[in-house]
Amino acid sequence: MTAGAGSGPFEFSDTIAAAATVPGRGALAVLRLSGPRAHDIARAVAERWPDAARVSTLTTIRSGDGTELDQAVLVRYDAPASFTGEDAVEITTHGGLVVPTTVLAALVAKGARLALPGEFTRRAVLNGKLDILQAEAVGDLVDARSGAAQRAAMQQLDGGLTRRIMALRDSVIGLEALIAYDIDFPEEDDGPVAPGRIRSSADATIAALEQLLATARAGELVREGALVVLAGAPNVGKSSLFNALLGQRRAIVTPSPGTTRDAIEAVIDTPAIPLRLVDTAGLRDATDPVERIGVEVSESYLSRAAVVLACADDPNSLDAVAATCREHTEAALVVVHTKSDLAPLDREFTARASAIVAAPVVSVSAETGEGIDALLQATVETVTRGAGSLDTDAPMLTAERHRHGVARALDEVRAFRARWGTEGVPAPVAAVHLREAATALEDLIGVVDVDDVLDEVFRRFCVGK
Repeated sequence: MTAGAGSGPFEFSDTIAAAATVPGRGALAVLRLSGPRAHDIARAVAERWPDAARVSTLTTIRSGDGTELDQAVLVRYDAPASFTGEDAVEITTHGGLVVPTTVLAALVAKGARLALPGEFTRRAVLNGKLDILQAEAVGDLVDARSGAAQRAAMQQLDGGLTRRIMALRDSVIGLEALIAYDIDFPEEDDGPVAPGRIRSSADATIAALEQLLATARAGELVREGALVVLAGAPNVGKSSLFNALLGQRRAIVTPSPGTTRDAIEAVIDTPAIPLRLVDTAGLRDATDPVERIGVEVSESYLSRAAVVLACADDPNSLDAVAATCREHTEAALVVVHTKSDLAPLDREFTARASAIVAAPVVSVSAETGEGIDALLQATVETVTRGAGSLDTDAPMLTAERHRHGVARALDEVRAFRARWGTEGVPAPVAAVHLREAATALEDLIGVVDVDDVLDEVFRRFCVGK
């Protein structure tokens, strides 16, 4: 793809400028400039200009009236060897609010336009420096709240998901080529393509699409975090456990029942997957209107949870939380025996817990820290059992757009397989589904080239020999 003149607010003939760092008190700020006049505009405000691209140059930046604004470091990039594929400049100024703002204003005064959100990355895509999936990964990397999300974004930015989808697209095009050959060149020496070969190719493509689609749940958990809800009656130690798991005081802990009136959420970055830990109001029949709202919030979180830590400090409170969980959630349960420093785990508690879940009870003490690491491990294991593979070094679908595109392609290949293989639909009609499948995958990465089908036919079958 190549950049055009643009439409609407995006005019790609403009030179754009923006701060690449968050405004505020800090040591340094980075300003970026990209477009056909980037070098001329930067040269107009800088006393010294780099002799070569990608060479850092210390220079004085001045406004249009000659006022010295800052001593800055300037780096120039020559098209197409830049992030956007255009002439570009990066200026590193001192931080704070005033210095970068006045330097940016000087660039605008010389003819730059303030960039719109995402416009630098958009230009990179349109100039062929990134595909759409890689551009999405840039945003995911910036938004990452965990190591797992960071690793998944880096893998996607490196092109891992793109290569996987391109391979699936090639498989669909290869299948389309078999059908095209069978339709258009039946008189060739090789004769019509064997039906078994087409069935085998379709089945292999379906299996590969299914395998990639199966990563969508894991991708969602990596990106958003697995929702882990602490549930239990008031005063069983949920807030103390929440604080112990986080290693910091976030929830108010008192001996009075019903202290937590609303849900408190925090993210735990485990090596495998981020956990969105939620401390909820105690589950009980509340009469106070405010407390009742808190209980309703707890029930809402329960309905959406990936895992529920069913907290109890005696057999009766365990029965109560188990009954509530059965009513409000289908999530996997981890039974947590709290306050083990006050009352050690006994046989009666263990027996009742075994009737609720097959997994062992995790006994913890928020006061001493006993069992906290074991509880984290048990929670992660429970999440991963429900989500399948969480290998962030392998391509996975991390956005609804990805899931929808692959699901659409899978449906189309399945439709082809059913209509061509069992319903007796003519091959030209059934092949329409293959073109739709290829288009669905092309939409994900922004590649459209229908001539690939004929290229594949001639390459693989030497037509016209």
